[in-house]
Amino acid sequence: MLIKRIGYYLVGLSLGCIGVYFFWQKKQATFDYGMDSRTLKSIRIKKRLFSEDATNAMQKFDIDTLKIKTILYTGDVDFGKGNPRQKPCAEYFITGSKELENISLLVKRCDSTATIQKIIVE
Repeated sequence: MLIKRIGYYLVGLSLGCIGVYFFWQKKQATFDYGMDSRTLKSIRIKKRLFSEDATNAMQKFDIDTLKIKTILYTGDVDFGKGNPRQKPCAEYFITGSKELENISLLVKRCDSTATIQKIIVE
């Protein structure tokens, strides 16, 4: 009897998990609970500006805004190389992942804007 109840429970739990997965996938829900994820999301939702130095690097190394956007979604934030507690605008050093791991960004995040200060290509 106990085995039968556990079986029903596991079947219901599995079906519920599958349903929730497809429901959240259609809503494009994100779960930004880690330090990197919260930082990158706060940069992404602000108006994005580019410094003259960053614009020159984009032209020189053929980097478009899609690559920048990809780095801001999948990149790694190195809090040791940035200055996240700087007032009024915090600075973050973000390194790309996978095929963009040779590109790093220095981003200054203020209240309403995020400025790409430098683009470093190694």
